[in-house]
Amino acid sequence: MENEKEYRQEYWLDQPRSASIIFWGLCIVCALCLAPDLFIHKHGYFSWEDWTGFYGVYGFVSCVGLVLVAKQLRKILQRPETYYE
Repeated sequence: MENEKEYRQEYWLDQPRSASIIFWGLCIVCALCLAPDLFIHKHGYFSWEDWTGFYGVYGFVSCVGLVLVAKQLRKILQRPETYYE
């Protein structure tokens, strides 16, 4: 048992502050992706396509909606564990 503790390698994701590093890193990446949207003039077919950050919000809402629909669909399509026996 002692040998396992001696040879266990510590990864950077095992440290508690790694979650905050990933979170703030993603926030910075999102801000950098949104920054050009403030300066580039868009020519959307609909008026709401010209809103700042529209496509990011649209993508996020669509992804969340997809997950929620999949959760409900799972209740309908789920089979018992012994289905193939």
